[in-house]
Amino acid sequence: MIAHVLALDIAGNPFGWIAAQDAVIYYATGKVAWELGGISMVFRGGYQRSGLQSRITVKPIIAIVGSEHMTRKLRRELPLGNQNYLLFKRDRYTCAYCGNHFGYRELSRDHILPRVRGGKDTWMNCVTACRRCNQEKGDKLVEHFRPLLYVPYVPCRAEHYLLSGRNVLADQHDYLAAQLPKHSRLLC
Repeated sequence: MIAHVLALDIAGNPFGWIAAQDAVIYYATGKVAWELGGISMVFRGGYQRSGLQSRITVKPIIAIVGSEHMTRKLRRELPLGNQNYLLFKRDRYTCAYCGNHFGYRELSRDHILPRVRGGKDTWMNCVTACRRCNQEKGDKLVEHFRPLLYVPYVPCRAEHYLLSGRNVLADQHDYLAAQLPKHSRLLC
């Protein structure tokens, strides 16, 4: 069953996860330029006078006609957001200071340049830290604490959608993974 459909612009660039039910509207209005994926979900509608029931088949990846406008409106840099799970996934649940792997509840967001010193809440200023290292670091600068074991980076659009997808289907994963840059931690 398809929970979310990966919506693309006509050029194949991802711009959002949409509910399968919402994808039906794009199919019904003829706005699906092309589709990909082995799995499909069938939605049944009302009955025609002839007695035939309307059916729309939804694929897990669809390119939407006229979506270039939506893509242009998206920010160039994808937001970090208030929830840490995207950051933790990017950093593979690994503390940037001690290098150990932890569960979600044992991790926290650390600002490389602390917020009290003017640091921003951005992908390039945030890393995953275990609670112990984050408390020890406090508002110190990295050079007065410990060196970072890995460098933060801004995920590309494909990586962002892989990180933010909850139940990513194999077809969706393969499509997005093919667009990942070589430095992506999701390839490791």
